[in-house]
Amino acid sequence: MEKFLIAGLGNIGFEYENTHHNAGFMVLDEFARLNVAPFEDKRYGSIAKTSLKGRQIFLLKPSTFMNLSGMAVRYWMNKENIPIEHLLVIVDDFAIPFGSLRLRGKGSAGGHNGLKNITENLGTEQYARLRFGTGNNFAKGHQIDFVLSKFDDESMQKMPDLEYSCGEIIKSFCLAGLEITMNQFNHKK
Repeated sequence: MEKFLIAGLGNIGFEYENTHHNAGFMVLDEFARLNVAPFEDKRYGSIAKTSLKGRQIFLLKPSTFMNLSGMAVRYWMNKENIPIEHLLVIVDDFAIPFGSLRLRGKGSAGGHNGLKNITENLGTEQYARLRFGTGNNFAKGHQIDFVLSKFDDESMQKMPDLEYSCGEIIKSFCLAGLEITMNQFNHKK
């Protein structure tokens, strides 16, 4: 059975719930709920398992905090013997507008400390990442305040549709592969 690791990035703790930086956690929480896959606290994070047409999917919410996400990703890839082509990282990105979803097969961290740490731990930038656009509604120099602030009410109303779209991307990534999924979903708003 082919195995996949879907890592949603965020920070653990009540104070970080529904913050821009926790978009990855929010996406995985909804995907796990829809697939009746409860999370269990395990080493370096919370893990949920589900399957889809003969593929085993591990959902990971690292407990290492954002800046050390790579430790958790590397541990679970090694533990479950998951190839790098079967890794998808879901991450917030304030460089793209709120509601935009961009799937890439590689790339730089773009200043994102979670991606930077994953790249350091894996020794490569050649892994898929789904960037969840949060927009950049902050004054110059206040990006940390922004990423750690909560989504506003208007954004929260749109989250279920966005989380559902991310779930469709996850399923397509696992079933059809990266290239087909990018072609199908990257043009959509």
